[in-house]
Amino acid sequence: MMHAVVTIMLKKGVLDPQGKAIGHALEGLGFEGVGEVRQGKVITLEIPDGTGESTVRDMCEKLLANPVIEDYEIEMRT
Repeated sequence: MMHAVVTIMLKKGVLDPQGKAIGHALEGLGFEGVGEVRQGKVITLEIPDGTGESTVRDMCEKLLANPVIEDYEIEMRT
């Protein structure tokens, strides 16, 4: 088996209220100088050997990500 790691983030320009809340919380805890905070998600898939990145991309387009407001990156691991 191999793994695909999909990192999903909101596109630039899309409001990220969770990122804002994290940024404010960090500031409240005394961590100064932190710039913009963007929150995302990571999905790890165990997939059969030989599965192509195009198959994982299809999974992202159909279910894992919302391509209208989210960007994603795929990392294939053996």
